[in-house]
Amino acid sequence: MRAIGYARVSTDKQADRGVSLEAQTEKIRAMTLVHGAEIADIIVEAGESAQSLNRPGLQRLLALVDAGEVQTVIVAKLDRLARSVKDLCELLERFERRGVALVSVAESLDTGSAAGRLVLNIMTAVSQWEREAIGERTRDALSHKRSRGERVGNIEHARLAHAKGF
Repeated sequence: MRAIGYARVSTDKQADRGVSLEAQTEKIRAMTLVHGAEIADIIVEAGESAQSLNRPGLQRLLALVDAGEVQTVIVAKLDRLARSVKDLCELLERFERRGVALVSVAESLDTGSAAGRLVLNIMTAVSQWEREAIGERTRDALSHKRSRGERVGNIEHARLAHAKGF
């Protein structure tokens, strides 16, 4: 089995210290041994946010996946790969179409099995629910404050709106 690792930190400060990247790559290498896989490469992205999938290292990883050069992608933790449920689902669908398993060390997850896919689907659903519930609570709290005549929102926005005559 041919595997590729992916490690990422979002800030230059984290990249300069290197501890987090080193820890991630060590975990990836250890998991490769556990799975009896041959590690083709570990793509390391330093100072890259996971706000989108448009990252150089991730695009390189996806090109390898699309070319059929890898059977498994290993990450130290799911949030190193993607932060949003939507992006993670998009990646998982792409991996599944290519017959590529995703292994995450921290979550003890392997989508190469039916049980691993089930656990990931449950985790994704719970994460989506959590984001929506936070949004509902925030909306309700702001609505309650407005009904009591309290100021809500950013003071700078209020100042700008006032200056514009709103």
